[in-house]
Amino acid sequence: MNAFLPEATVEIAATNTGPLSGLRFAVKDLIDIAGLTTGGGNPDWLRSHAPATRHAPCVSMLLHAGASIYGKTISDELAYSLEGANHFYGTPINPRWPWALPGGSSSGSASAVASRIVDFALGTDTGGSVRVPAAFCGIWGIRPTHDAVPLEGVLPFAPAFDTVGWFANSGEILAKVAEVLLPKGDSPPTQKPLYLFAEAVAMHAQHSARDGAIFSEIARNAGANASVSLFKDRAEDWLSCYQFLQDYNIYNTLGAWISQSNPTFGPSIAPRFARIQTTQLDQLAYYQQLRNELIKGVQQQLEHSFLIFPTVPVALLPKNASADALHDFYHDSLLINAVAGLGGFPQISVPVLNEIERPIALSMLGAVGSDKALIAAAQEIYTISQNIPKPLND
Repeated sequence: MNAFLPEATVEIAATNTGPLSGLRFAVKDLIDIAGLTTGGGNPDWLRSHAPATRHAPCVSMLLHAGASIYGKTISDELAYSLEGANHFYGTPINPRWPWALPGGSSSGSASAVASRIVDFALGTDTGGSVRVPAAFCGIWGIRPTHDAVPLEGVLPFAPAFDTVGWFANSGEILAKVAEVLLPKGDSPPTQKPLYLFAEAVAMHAQHSARDGAIFSEIARNAGANASVSLFKDRAEDWLSCYQFLQDYNIYNTLGAWISQSNPTFGPSIAPRFARIQTTQLDQLAYYQQLRNELIKGVQQQLEHSFLIFPTVPVALLPKNASADALHDFYHDSLLINAVAGLGGFPQISVPVLNEIERPIALSMLGAVGSDKALIAAAQEIYTISQNIPKPLND
């Protein structure tokens, strides 16, 4: 599957028995495993850093809960991609749809789970790096509430948005991992009404009317009969706000290393890091105020509801996708994903339909701290989606 780093072949036994006993997991190459150098998907970063002296806390928590480690997985370079292609290490295989990209930047972790080499895998999600590969590979994935899972021992990319997320082959395993990694007693199960995220639904239907109709049928059966507009004709404000704040964070965390080390990046990644050096730092106060203004209405909406929408605007991207297709995908995906990022909200991607031609993934968004309730609701919706009669699933 080309999911794992060849120089980071490692198997580590659980340190205790617990709720994850018998399960094995993989770890993205942005997260520390003791004795290995976290390379971030870039050979120059790998060469210029020392091996980790201890596991990242999220890794230790899983080992203590009974799970064992099986390998470190390929990451897109320093997490700066949603495609899943790495110039230096290759592209992890999307097992169900090998002609398509696996999605990034947690591409190796998604591939390892989708191919059932492991039961679950750790990834990181800043602008969609768990959500997109979960959707593309037809598996479960979660971006938890920001700061819910410790970021210690995780290579920093854009810390204001970085999260440790995970993939799983089932909602049950996703929930078991949540019980280990998320704060105890957090977000008890709560029944909330479902609303459609109008703009995301419209983008999805615009790319494929058939996929849009299938999603709408699933959402209707789940009880989502009303829509809400989150962008309110300010979509480009959402996108520019997220992009500036992410770039500002990247500049502060990686800018000095890039200037001093002059690393070599792959041809698709190099222009992104070059752009970071042009960040207009004096605009920070403006965009911080804009962020607070934009998320206020969403916070109020999520106090009494969950939002439901397609995880990605297009079901899959072929490996030979055109520049225009990639541009449109990034624009629409970052726009949809900016909501969870700017608000620090948890988001779950659910594989409601895996057809021969492509997957359909449904996302749920909840209030800060509602992660476990969101997982419970997502499991219910998944059950509903699997019981929708044919010919929908043909």
